Amino acid sequence: MSPLLGAARPALTMLTEEEQMFRDAVRDFATTEIAPRVLKMDEAQQIDADLIPKLFEMGLMGVEIPEKHGGAGSNFFTSVLIVEELSRVDPSVAVLVDVQNTLVINALLRWGSEPVQARYLPRLAADTVGAYALSEAGSGSDAFALSCRAARSGDDWVLNGQKLWITNAREAGLYIVFATVDPEQGYRGITAFLVERSRPGFGVGKHEDKLGIRASSTCELVLQDVRVPAANVLGEVGKGYKVAIETLNEGRIGIGAQMIGLAQGALDHTLAYVQERKQFGRPIADFQGVQFQIAELATQVEAARLMVYNAARLKDAGQPFMVPAAMAKLFSSEVAQRVSSVCVDLFGGYGFTKEYPVEKLYRDAKIGTIYEGTSNMQKQTIAKSLMGD
Repeated sequence: MSPLLGAARPALTMLTEEEQMFRDAVRDFATTEIAPRVLKMDEAQQIDADLIPKLFEMGLMGVEIPEKHGGAGSNFFTSVLIVEELSRVDPSVAVLVDVQNTLVINALLRWGSEPVQARYLPRLAADTVGAYALSEAGSGSDAFALSCRAARSGDDWVLNGQKLWITNAREAGLYIVFATVDPEQGYRGITAFLVERSRPGFGVGKHEDKLGIRASSTCELVLQDVRVPAANVLGEVGKGYKVAIETLNEGRIGIGAQMIGLAQGALDHTLAYVQERKQFGRPIADFQGVQFQIAELATQVEAARLMVYNAARLKDAGQPFMVPAAMAKLFSSEVAQRVSSVCVDLFGGYGFTKEYPVEKLYRDAKIGTIYEGTSNMQKQTIAKSLMGD
């Protein structure tokens, strides 16, 4: 049996027959359409423009959008499966899809008025990439220390400020931008706005030169007197903190899916390699020291997968999932770093070169403990919940 289909694959009993079929279709797409482009996209620091329309054609960019708006009408768990499978091949492509579904679309489905949903959801399902613009130079873990300002002007709001480290910034046509309408109100002044790229005064600035997920665009946004219709307030004025917190709780499950997919991809490559690589006259897979490491890695990946799947199922069931999401994100990001590191070790000198894919996956893994809430922030969320704060 091929190592890619062997014991390292997730237990099929965790998925329904329909979910298995969908997962397999995404896996085939990732293998045929994404895998041949990975190296060049990483070197170019840009997702192949021809690939993005294919993601829309596959229905991967509007998973939870209702069918009446042109989406797949599926659930959050399906989004998680997609992100996991894409991440096995390229976490850069996966995070583009992840931000689209677990952040942008989820926020619109929960907080958008019917006219707003009718205006933007069909575009997000058909051809428009979305981005989520919260972070600034002075607001990382302190997410609501925003300097971006919004002031009322007639029937519009006028936005001024700068956003940093915005995923999908280069490809997006629609941005959820968080700004404060009253600094004296603190977090209660934060408001979420839907800003179209074509708005005068809106610009995409510096592209960050990153360690990993290099094909994923991470850019600065500059807003200079950008006028946004009052109808484009997402949720209510002063309630942007709720939009951000609740959406990020869901987004962390998506990052967990990215990390388990990445770890599984590294493990798949390593399983194949250790059975091909010979030392002392036999495959290194025959050595007990290698076997024990493989067993430990596979166990860690499966444990992380169970945590991510559990959090996603809870979300779909309407059950509390904030702490399970934080735990899943914390654990899976640590597992991804650990697994990819050991996989590089098992490849030996080859693992340190770009000729083999584990080097890239090792670089890609680092971001998991940083974005959408650092590991320390996840620990704080978990601890406060346990202590009843």
